[in-house]
Amino acid sequence: MDIYLGIDVGSVSTNVALLDKNDKVVDTLYIRTQGRPIEAVQKGLRKINERNPGISIQGVGTTGSGRHLAGIVVGADAIKNEITAHAIAAMHIEPKVQTIIEIGGQDSKMIIIRNGVVTDFAMNTVCAAGTGSFLDQQAARLNIPIEEFGNRAIESTAPVRVAGRCAVFAESDMIHKQQTGHQISDILSGLCQALVRNYLSNVGKGKDIKGPIIFQGGVAANKGMKKAFEEALNCEVAIPEYYNVMGAIGAALLAKETLNIEDKTAFRGFDIVDYTYSPRSFECSGCPNLCEVIELKMNEQVMSRWGDRCGKWTSSLNDNCKLMP
Repeated sequence: MDIYLGIDVGSVSTNVALLDKNDKVVDTLYIRTQGRPIEAVQKGLRKINERNPGISIQGVGTTGSGRHLAGIVVGADAIKNEITAHAIAAMHIEPKVQTIIEIGGQDSKMIIIRNGVVTDFAMNTVCAAGTGSFLDQQAARLNIPIEEFGNRAIESTAPVRVAGRCAVFAESDMIHKQQTGHQISDILSGLCQALVRNYLSNVGKGKDIKGPIIFQGGVAANKGMKKAFEEALNCEVAIPEYYNVMGAIGAALLAKETLNIEDKTAFRGFDIVDYTYSPRSFECSGCPNLCEVIELKMNEQVMSRWGDRCGKWTSSLNDNCKLMP
């Protein structure tokens, strides 16, 4: 089976998606990055290969905060940012989508689309109070599994107002509400509403939010968040089937779009799951820029360097120079 592979390496999760030549999702995988992006990619590819023996990879795309590193490790044909990947995936699911809400573990973003073109976007840059980690922390504080958070939140009949501008203030305010006798479901619903207010006032500030609206990212699994967004925006918010791996789906679609029919993929093959990778960084003192250069070795051989503005270290790989920092 001819397959296009998409990999989304984020701070919290690494997601993998397989699409066939008709852009149909064949398989998906959601695993924790745990601060080891290369190992997470290797683990993901190993599982995908075991579950889908005999597949032929025709193209590979990477996205997410670890897209460059993952792209070098696997041999990606397309390395694209998260905005592009999520937009492409959303438009594939709903061609008429005009607003994309994406909330992950450590970041959140809003993408505005008009007539199939991204016209505006924004990402959180200040605080984690508008992300999934915020809900994880509060659920742990209340001793509630995060999987039950949404169902408990939608049981609320009288949500309490929780300060959600800052994660620290939100936690102290939540504790105060709990000690004054409010129901857990009302507090959970209040937390969802607080996150939505924070998101709309920061990430969504000044944005022309119109339907259809698609909600994707890991937080989309929380029914309380979906309800809170619909109440705040006064319109339906749709959640796609593969809400938690939309970035990976977009990366696979972009890889297919990048490659022409006669092009051959740069994919290194599934054997890379057994290779040894050693990344390191150093500061180049050759000029006042003091660039932080990243170097990646595969099986003790330097395979890539990046981060230098002048190309001194990048070009040394091609020139077979023995430059040492």
